[in-house]
Amino acid sequence: MARVILASSSARRRDLIKLTDWEVSLMSPDIDESRRSGEKAREYVMRLAREKAAQILSSVDTDYILTADTIVVDRETVYGKPEDENDARRMLKELCAHTHQVMTAIVLVNVAKWNSISDLCESSVTMRSFSAFEIESYLASGDAMDKAGAYAIQNREFHPVEVFSGCFASVMGMPLCHLKRSASKLGLTIRDGLVERCQTMLDYHCPIHEAVLRGDIIG
Repeated sequence: MARVILASSSARRRDLIKLTDWEVSLMSPDIDESRRSGEKAREYVMRLAREKAAQILSSVDTDYILTADTIVVDRETVYGKPEDENDARRMLKELCAHTHQVMTAIVLVNVAKWNSISDLCESSVTMRSFSAFEIESYLASGDAMDKAGAYAIQNREFHPVEVFSGCFASVMGMPLCHLKRSASKLGLTIRDGLVERCQTMLDYHCPIHEAVLRGDIIG
């Protein structure tokens, strides 16, 4: 069985990657996530995923390295993880009742061959209109603090998203069908039934998985 290192500190990614049935070890890369002047959002999120892989490539004993990075983009503003509660409050107020994009970049590296492949999933997400009281209650739960845009799409109590029809797993941080199609190009297989396992875990009927696995640019 191929050994894969998931270079991420995200609990959501760690849960999702278990659905592959790979032998997965975990690392938490530490890179400068500052956005460069003039850097486009897609370039930025892809660069971060690549830099995470590059940081650990020469110091690990494994077959594959997998990295990912997720950002929220609304009207040219990029939202990463909030620095503190005030920052999270600002993000939620600005995203409220808007449609924004969630971009998740993944990089998969075949360590022995020094060969890599990258992919990007971009999803449109429409937030509902939530009250100041709801924001404060959500902040008090602590759930906002380690997530791009300061929200979790899967949080049933806060229920931040009004309209969504893309890759639910990608908004959580790991687009599994994009990962499967990338892995197949490097000779790394995932046990049959990934789509079904993902839909069951997330309690979400994915309308785009066939198109993604077919190779379409869709999120």
